Amino acid sequence: MKTIAIKGDLREGLGKSATKKLRANGQVPCVLYGQSENLHFAVYESDFKNLVYSPNTYLVRLDIDGNQVIAKLQDIQFHPTSEAIIHADFYALDLSKPVALKLPIRIVGNSPGVRAGGKLQIKIRKLAVVGLIQDFPDDIEVSIDAIQIGKSVRVRDLSVPNVQLTDTPENSVVSVVVTRAAQSAAAGEEEDEEGTEEGAEGAEATEATE
Repeated sequence: MKTIAIKGDLREGLGKSATKKLRANGQVPCVLYGQSENLHFAVYESDFKNLVYSPNTYLVRLDIDGNQVIAKLQDIQFHPTSEAIIHADFYALDLSKPVALKLPIRIVGNSPGVRAGGKLQIKIRKLAVVGLIQDFPDDIEVSIDAIQIGKSVRVRDLSVPNVQLTDTPENSVVSVVVTRAAQSAAAGEEEDEEGTEEGAEGAEATEATE
């Protein structure tokens, strides 16, 4: 699984004034949990770009004043109006213990339902999983080769070696639905067929009369 390196600086003060000074300097106050003691540090907001504003899921290699830790982003808070990052929590990971993450899906193949005029709808973009870090793929492959119109790929249809998917098994991941254009075309074909049948019946009746 891919990892992003982020450098942090240990915080000297934890009060409101110290926090305000950090943010004014373009840094985000952070906390690292999961070790014997919680670690308070700061990261420049620009360093969150590839971690937060991405459809992918990454682990984080934190370097906090020379102390390196593999962690996951546990929680992040944004300012309600400016949407600037104002706080982040990280959790230190033990490579020998299972961890819960969400992995993005990757669509592969060609749906016969889409070729027939249906529309592909992605219902879930990231799936919840539990397993050892070394067993996690970068993403979960979802094949749509067999999806007809009105059909779906559900969580129960997917599997990842040595990794447990924890979303509800019946949840739909991707579906192919009929479009309005396809419905209109089908309705038009039915009307044409009915008109043809009525015309044929009328011709038969005329021939019988004669």
